[in-house]
Amino acid sequence: MPTATPLAPAPAGPPPLAATTPGRLISLDVFRGLTVMAMILVNNPGDWGHIYPPLEHAEWNGCTPTDLIFPFFLFIVGVSLVYALDGPKRRGEPLGPVLARVARRGAVLFGLGLLLSLYPKFDFSTVRILGVLQRIGLVFFGCSAIFLTTSWRTQLALLGALLVGYAVLLQLVPVPGLGHASLEPETNLGAWLDRLVLTVPHLWKTSRTWDPEGLLGTLPALGTGLLGVLAAQWLRRPAPEPAAKAAWLFVAAAAAILMGLIWNPWFPINKALWSSSYVLYAGGLALATLAAFYWLCDVQGYRRWTGPAMDYGVNAITVFFLSGILSRTFGMFKLAGPQGNVVGLKEWLYERGIAPLFADPRNASLAGALVLLLIWWGILHWMRKRGVVVKV
Repeated sequence: MPTATPLAPAPAGPPPLAATTPGRLISLDVFRGLTVMAMILVNNPGDWGHIYPPLEHAEWNGCTPTDLIFPFFLFIVGVSLVYALDGPKRRGEPLGPVLARVARRGAVLFGLGLLLSLYPKFDFSTVRILGVLQRIGLVFFGCSAIFLTTSWRTQLALLGALLVGYAVLLQLVPVPGLGHASLEPETNLGAWLDRLVLTVPHLWKTSRTWDPEGLLGTLPALGTGLLGVLAAQWLRRPAPEPAAKAAWLFVAAAAAILMGLIWNPWFPINKALWSSSYVLYAGGLALATLAAFYWLCDVQGYRRWTGPAMDYGVNAITVFFLSGILSRTFGMFKLAGPQGNVVGLKEWLYERGIAPLFADPRNASLAGALVLLLIWWGILHWMRKRGVVVKV
């Protein structure tokens, strides 16, 4: 079960550089917080029928800002686990107990994802087995095990093998029943595997024929996490100087983005497939974002603007999970809408209190999401000020 633990207060002045100490990266909490804020924003529009294009996923191939949120979070998971596990690895602690702790945390994340899928009906016959938290749990465990048992050179080679191997599987292996390889939603090899192993009733309810967080796509998602693992090991090196570390992160980011764009014509950038080009493109942008925040927050010490992001960042999984639970809970209460239709409590509040204030329904929909974001910020700010951090 999650436990509440106190959060150490931040020092008044700039602390020793996190790159040369085992301490917490301020930039990482800021990056995590902004990513979760973006996730809450795009997952909770006031009206799903009126959304600005950047706040929607690409229909299939391509990449919008919304398509960057999940890979950013998996990249952050990779960075975070190095800061959590580097000490035990350096001290040579027995591998078994450390892996057991890692497996427990991964299982809790997977279980929370299942609970979110089950709530409130708890219909096990149609529950979606995989999902966002489930993939986070799998990537956390897989990348942790890889980090604990291999060197950074092996991790880099494994990253390359995962991306190339996944491309070969999807682009060259014939799909059973189809006779040739496919990159289309319902006919690619990953969709076939999900229908075979998970079965149709347990797939993404929007399609029931394929799942954007499917089994095979977990392999390249591990690659996204490994990019974070490699970035963290670079930041924890005693040399070069912190500013140079940030500069080289930008160089690595540019190289990853360029490789992703070069690969795109052959294996298109695609979030649902978690294509190899998408791993490099989104991972490169994540590297650049971390480098920017690291330079601003940990090297230059510019932190006055970071409060809201820190509030979200230290309780990221908590707000993601509870926002999903509350959204489903509100949907259980049915009320008469302004058009005489029956809507959930959340939609009723939106249609009565927010939508009438805006002429453009897209602005109203965005305002609805922003109101929810502000409400959660108030709750998370209160929690952080009292030192409450919910961990799994």
